[in-house]
Amino acid sequence: MRTTFIKSISAMVLVAFSSLIFTSCGSKTTNNENKETNQISDKEKLEYQERVKTAFKKGWRAYMDYAKGLDAVNPISEKGHNWYAESLLMTPVDAFSTMYLMGLEDEMKECKELIFTELNFDKDLDVQQFEIAIRILGGLISSYQLDGDQRFLDLAIDLADRMLPVFDSPTGIPYRLVNLKTGKVGGQGTNPCEIGSMMLEYGTLSKITGNPKYYDLCKRGIKAAYDRRGKTGLQGSWIDQDTGEWADTRAHISGGIDAYYEYLLKGYLLFGDEDFLEWYNVSRDAINKYLVDTTSVPGEYWIGWADMNTGERHSTRFGALDCFWNLCYVLEGSTDRAEKLQASIAKMWFKDGIEPEAVDYTTMQPFYEGAEYYMMRPEAIESTYYVWRATGDKQYYDQGKKMFESIEKYCQVENGYVQLKDVKTKEKWDTLESFFFAETMKYCYLFFAPSEVFDLEKYVLNTEAHPLKNTWDKDWKGNKIGLK
Repeated sequence: MRTTFIKSISAMVLVAFSSLIFTSCGSKTTNNENKETNQISDKEKLEYQERVKTAFKKGWRAYMDYAKGLDAVNPISEKGHNWYAESLLMTPVDAFSTMYLMGLEDEMKECKELIFTELNFDKDLDVQQFEIAIRILGGLISSYQLDGDQRFLDLAIDLADRMLPVFDSPTGIPYRLVNLKTGKVGGQGTNPCEIGSMMLEYGTLSKITGNPKYYDLCKRGIKAAYDRRGKTGLQGSWIDQDTGEWADTRAHISGGIDAYYEYLLKGYLLFGDEDFLEWYNVSRDAINKYLVDTTSVPGEYWIGWADMNTGERHSTRFGALDCFWNLCYVLEGSTDRAEKLQASIAKMWFKDGIEPEAVDYTTMQPFYEGAEYYMMRPEAIESTYYVWRATGDKQYYDQGKKMFESIEKYCQVENGYVQLKDVKTKEKWDTLESFFFAETMKYCYLFFAPSEVFDLEKYVLNTEAHPLKNTWDKDWKGNKIGLK
């Protein structure tokens, strides 16, 4: 019944995405708009727009002062670091789309000059294809679509072609690593996230170039994983690319699986591919049946871990990365579930003033030793933004505002922003990774930005929050496909 329902509202979901206020709410939409207008002053929004921009610019200045040309900055020690032996300009590429939305012309000029004079992929480096795809490939494609500079696209095509060998496996499931110069692949064994969380990037490149190879190869890998799903309909944690055998059957929505599910729904929204909708429906139903937990803590709504074949619960773990699931609830129209999960997300964030990496939701203590850190992850803020836009309920706007304020309060240092080693003690962790610019600051900004700054009717955000043009009514060749 659930699958039939979402099929019948598929067109509505796509329209809903354009405004994030659903037509199914009827007159409630007007009430939400009135409630928002009456309770949030333009003066406050303008003030917070500038505060978020100031935070972004402070972080960017730290990068330019201490880490220019490297991947990321260490503000306290006034130096930078790379992911690999050589820089791939992670921060500049990740930051540009947010600069564009914020209208930061000076920073955009600096960023483009750095990218076009120093970014080069002809390097003897073994890179993690998934991370490079969502950050750099996604960032370049988005920058091209936003800014129109052909050089962004040229770089994106060069990078994608260098990474395509990962898909040459017996099953079609991609390898994790690829050498950018030689094309040699590695990384035996992988997870669903590294199988499917590149579909938006490769698929959009196929649309732009008219070449189906990117779309087809990536979708082939996703289908291979979907066809090997557990008896419950869930994905496991680790699979062999050559044999297709699962080495770890634990199922969850945490890191390693998270964006696999996100991209099934967004793949449908972006490309209108009915296969992705079907695969999402099956996966979503399995998550609601086997992973959703409403009994371990009576009256609360969490999502834990279970076995992919039996559905037997493994653990009561929920963390920062799991928060992404709420955007799926919102985009598919399950607002009631989204509000229940949002209450849990807020509980996790505000218990110590800012969220830890993962908790045991029966005790609200760190799930494992070391899980008390805050990595500046954006997913809780992202979730809060989507729920606020779907409901118009000011409590979620207030939560988002407080989340930004907690980052300012606890993560800000003299020379920029840093992560936290411990959310209880607020001990600083001297690093600022690129997703602070791509995601965390972008979602903070969207709470306060005027609607015309970013047209949600035209874009789908990838998992790194890079906007990709939403042309769901056309296939990769540009042909009208329609919706059933």
